[in-house]
Amino acid sequence: MNDNQNRKVWLVTGASRGLGQEISRAVRTGGDLVVRAMRSPVPNDDDDYQMTVQLDVTDERSVKQAIEAAEHRFGRIDILVNNAGYGLIGGIEEVNAQEARALFATNVEGMLNVLRAVLPGMRKRRSGNIVNISSLGGFSASAGWGVYNATKFAVEGLSEALAVEVAPLGIAVTIVEPGYFRTDFLANSSLGRAERIIGDYHESLSGLSNRMVQLSGKQPGDPALAAKAIVDMIHSGTAPLRLALGSDAYDRIAAKLDSMRQNLQQWETVTRSTSFKV
Repeated sequence: MNDNQNRKVWLVTGASRGLGQEISRAVRTGGDLVVRAMRSPVPNDDDDYQMTVQLDVTDERSVKQAIEAAEHRFGRIDILVNNAGYGLIGGIEEVNAQEARALFATNVEGMLNVLRAVLPGMRKRRSGNIVNISSLGGFSASAGWGVYNATKFAVEGLSEALAVEVAPLGIAVTIVEPGYFRTDFLANSSLGRAERIIGDYHESLSGLSNRMVQLSGKQPGDPALAAKAIVDMIHSGTAPLRLALGSDAYDRIAAKLDSMRQNLQQWETVTRSTSFKV
């Protein structure tokens, strides 16, 4: 395995399907080593360049065991891709406490569990890349996605702070904001729906579920190209803090930035009027 010393070691959570699966393939194609972490029973297809571990991001013991197994096999983790997560649609009032807690447990607390397990090794080596998969919905919220938006906004805030904290240690953080990509994210196996339906929200949420069903399998983004973009970004050595993926992501993020600046400038006088007069 001496020839592997010059290869980067990636750990990808949520690697059993969708973007995580495509990233794992792109890592192999690029010549690096990959640890595919997944909650489901692990397939028996490991080789000298690929390892699969069973990892439930909501279970700290499971995370610790998986990271230890990966580091024992390949010696280190150079790049962590926090990809595990799922979506939930429903109005803010419609989503019950249990549904919200479960979503945050996976999308936010799960990411933190993995970070706490991987960062000690990166700190010791004074090197590493962390790629936290957010979403277009982590920058721009929309009706019916509010609680999911909240989890991804949390991912973005945590990632921004983490980037500043670990930069002096030689560790870089990148937030990836994909738009709609043709994975199973909108399928029933990945996308949850609030059990409660409130009639008063019919106007603002009408048809959302049906639109997602119709869009599933027809999303404009190619997940293989997204995965390649992520791997190429890391190999470039100039990973940015944020990487939007997909034309839909670019357009909506740009529109929100324009709107935010316009709003800020419109209310600038009021904003500045609240400071003590010097």
